[in-house]
Order: sequence, then structure tokens, then C-alpha cells
Amino acid sequence: MLAVSARYRVGLSAYDMSATEFTELAVAAERCGFDTLWLGEHVLAPASGGDAHPTTGNQPVHHTGSVVDPAVRLADPLTALAAAAARTSRIGLATGIYLLPLRHPLATAQITATVQDLAHGRFMLGAGAGWLREEFDALGVEFRTRFSRFEESIGVLRAAWAGGWSAHHGTHYSFDRVQVTRQPVTVPVILGGNSAPALRRAARLGDGWLSSGTLDYETAVRLRDALETACGEVGRSEPLRCWFRIQRLDPALIARFTAAGMTDLVVWADQLWRGPDLDARRAALAEAASGAGLG
Repeated sequence: MLAVSARYRVGLSAYDMSATEFTELAVAAERCGFDTLWLGEHVLAPASGGDAHPTTGNQPVHHTGSVVDPAVRLADPLTALAAAAARTSRIGLATGIYLLPLRHPLATAQITATVQDLAHGRFMLGAGAGWLREEFDALGVEFRTRFSRFEESIGVLRAAWAGGWSAHHGTHYSFDRVQVTRQPVTVPVILGGNSAPALRRAARLGDGWLSSGTLDYETAVRLRDALETACGEVGRSEPLRCWFRIQRLDPALIARFTAAGMTDLVVWADQLWRGPDLDARRAALAEAASGAGLG
């Protein structure tokens, strides 16, 4: 079951941006009426490898060259989102996406609970299994088991966020009774990925889904239908909210997606946040938001 809203909402997806500038973007995006702000991540840039994201396929490519080129500015997303949370009050804040298997899930549970405290319920953990082998190798995490590690981590996170004591003895993680937070913390888990296994995983384990890469309309419809089928196959009763990352902030394109029931849309921030200084970027963002009927 997919969640559908009567009116469209537009978010921004940021990457290759310093934490300081991201915080300024968050303040401006909230002022302009954007609904969500997502920050992608990689922990490091390898000297070789990572030339192309494997899940984009024939979809339109936004970032040319390597997304982990040494020139790309890599910011820790949870730190940057915590700073943004402290300076905003309405906009939804999310990782898009966070490489969950690279960290121990108890550590992730603690820092995400902290970010949610600062965000007063506005934070979402957009999570994925990762694809860059060199990143796993550098951090000493087995690449081959990333998907099973990913699924096990989600279970550990939910138990830790439930509040009180929890214990876990699984394939990858094992610990006796520990407490991350005394009080329950609600952190929606938004899963990424466009492959058939990723869609089934989102239907089975996620609170929502964020498309990978940039979607044209036809691809978005295909993925929406596949998600609907996956939700039915697992007997999902709770609605799955879906965010579709589209090619541009174009009223005609927005209308086409909205008419098909895809009402949570995301565009790349660097298409709109442009100019030689902060004042110019704020003005460009405001003009784009006004043209799309936001605010």
C-alpha cells in the first residue's frame, strides 16, 4: 500500500556541499516552502574506483564523473542535519542516503536519537546498503555481507529506539542487555534503491522509500507499480510513503507526476541553489520555489 497525498510536496536533495553551506540551505529552503531536505553521503573518496553508481542504469545522470571524486566535498550527514535541525523548525530533514552497514547499529541508534531530539520529530533516516567496495575495504567492513548486515542493523535500530533494555544475538552483531535511550524515540526508516530486491526490502522493512538517482516519468511509474506489487506480496497494511527524485523543478513535470499519484517529489538542490554568494543563492532558490507554487 502506497501513501498518496492530495497535493504535491517538493523536497531538495543535497550532495557535494560543506556542512556550513548545507545549514544555510536548510534555513533558506524552509523559508521558501520546501517540504524536505535530504543529504547524501560517502565517508571517503578512494584513489581508484567508484566511477559510476551501479543502480542508475539508463536513468538520467545528475552528477557527472565520479560521485566520490577527490574534489567532491564530503560532509558527515548526521552532524550537518543536527546543525540544520537547530536552526529550523518545520522542514523535514533526512539522510539520503546513509550507509548503514558501515557502522555498528548501536552507535547509529544513539546518534540518530540525538538528531531526532534536536529536530523534534522531523528527522528521517534514509538508509542504504552501499555500493562502493573500496569504501568498505578502507573501513574494514566486509562488502560481501552488506545486505544481510543492513537488514540486521534495522532490527537492532528499532529495538534500541523502542526504549529501555534490549539484547541481540545475530549473524553480524551480538550483545547482551544494553540501553541506548530510556524513552522511546520514533525515527522513520526510509529505504533507498531501485532494484527489484531493494523495492521488496522497502515494502517489507521500511517506513518509506526514496528513489535512487534521478527518474524520468516512465521509470518512476514503473517503480511505483513495482512497489505497489511488492507491498501487496508482503501483505503490507501500513502505507509506504514514497519520494520520487525528478529531473527538474518544472510545473508541467510536477503536474504530470502529481496526476499519476506521485506527490512527494525531490529535486537536486544544486539546480536551484546557485550563484556567486549566499545572497544570490537564496534569491535563486526563492525564485524557483515561487515559480513552482511553493511557500
